[in-house]
Amino acid sequence: MTQAVLGAALAATLVLTGCAGSSGSGSTASYDPNEKVTLHLSWWGNDARAAIMKTVLGDFEKKYPNIDVVAEPVGAPDDLFNRLSTDFASGTAPDVFALGGSKPQDYGASGALLDLSTVSTYLPTTKFPTSALRSSTVDGTVYGVPTGGNAIGLLVNEDLFTKAGVALPTSKWTWDDLVTAANAISAKAGDGVVGLDLRVQDILGTYVAQTNKIGIYSDKGKIATDAATIQGWYEREQALVKGGGLPDPSVIVQHWNVTPDQSLFGTGKAAMSFAYSNQIGAYSAGLGDAKVQIVSPPTDTSTNGVSVLPSQFWSIASGTKHPAQAALLVNYLVNDKDAAKVILADRGLPFNSDVLAVVKPLLSAVDTQSATYLESALKTGVTSPPQPAGGSILNDLSQRTESDILFGKVTAKQGAANWLKELQQSIDNEG
Repeated sequence: MTQAVLGAALAATLVLTGCAGSSGSGSTASYDPNEKVTLHLSWWGNDARAAIMKTVLGDFEKKYPNIDVVAEPVGAPDDLFNRLSTDFASGTAPDVFALGGSKPQDYGASGALLDLSTVSTYLPTTKFPTSALRSSTVDGTVYGVPTGGNAIGLLVNEDLFTKAGVALPTSKWTWDDLVTAANAISAKAGDGVVGLDLRVQDILGTYVAQTNKIGIYSDKGKIATDAATIQGWYEREQALVKGGGLPDPSVIVQHWNVTPDQSLFGTGKAAMSFAYSNQIGAYSAGLGDAKVQIVSPPTDTSTNGVSVLPSQFWSIASGTKHPAQAALLVNYLVNDKDAAKVILADRGLPFNSDVLAVVKPLLSAVDTQSATYLESALKTGVTSPPQPAGGSILNDLSQRTESDILFGKVTAKQGAANWLKELQQSIDNEG
C-alpha cells in the first residue's frame, strides 16, 4: 500500500468512524482513576525487547491498577507498519504504537494520530528539545514523542587494527584515509577479515550532510543533494571493492539486512562498520574481549555530517477511546525514571535530560560510549530535516543502486542519476 493510498484510506476511515470528532482529538481528555480501561500497545523488536517491555508494563499496571495494557509486539518495523495500515482502515488500530522514519508525519497529516497538546496534562513534552520533535510535527502540531536518540558513527574493532598493524582512526581522518586503512587491513589481518563492513543506508545521509550541512532533504521536503555527490559515494565503494577493503559484492548484498550479531563486524570478520550509536552493544556482543570504539565518520569537509535522530516515536491513535490513559502510558515510557532504569538504551538514549541522568550510571561500558558519543554529536553535529512522504524508498533504492553499480550493470554516474530520478518521482507521487 503506497503512502498516497494509505493517506486516502486513513482519511476515509476517520470520516466514516467519526474519529476526527471523537474525544481522542478534542481537549476534554480526562483521567478517572476509578475507571477500568484496557489499552492496546504495539511495537517492533526482538525477544529481549519484549522481555524489557513485559517488566515495564507490569510496573505501569502496578502504578495504575485501573489500566490494563495488552501488548501486541511484532518482529520488524515493516511488519508493524503493514499491520497498522490494515488496522486503521478497519478501525481496529491499537491505542498506542511505535512509529519511525516519516511515519509520524504521514499518519499525522492523515488525521490518524492524536494531537498531543490535547493531553499535555498527562504527557508533557517540555523536556524534549525542539529538534527531537521535528520529525513528528506537522503544521505545528506534535503527534509523537521520541523514545530516544541515536547518531551514526564509525565502529572500530581496535584489536583487528592492531593485528593488521594499521594505525587507528583519528579525528582528522578523510575518506581516502578510510579507504587506505580498509584495504590494508584486508590485505594484512588474515583469517578472512576485511577492512569495512558496509550497509549503504546507514551512512549515505551522513556523507551527503558533510557536503551540504543538512542531509538528503531540505526543510521544504525537497531533495537537497545532487547526482554528483551520490556518484562520489558509489565511486568510493568501487574503490574499496577494487582495493579489497570491502568484500566481494555478493557478500555485501548478502549482509544488507542481517542483524548486528550476524554482520561481518559482529562476527569479527570486519574491522570497521557504520552503525547507530545505540547498536554498539548488539554489534560487539559476540566479540568477546575485543575492544570496540565508536568515533565520528571520516570527512573531507569541516562538517562531520552526524545528525542526532530519534530512533522511534510513541504515538497515540486519534480514535482511541482513552486518550488520557494512553497519554499516561506514553509518559511512563519516556518520562518516568523507574521505567528508564529498565529500558536503559534499548530504544536509544533518552532526550529528557532528567531521565538521561538516571540512565547513564546504569549503562554498560559500550552503552556509556554511546551516551558520550551522542552528547558530542548534539554539540558538533548537524540538524537534518525529516524525511518527506515518498522518502521511505530510500533504503531499498540505495541498496539496489549499490548492487547495480558494484555488479557492473550501470556506471556510478548512471546509477546516481537513476537514484536521484527515482527518489524524486517517489516524492512527487506522494506530494
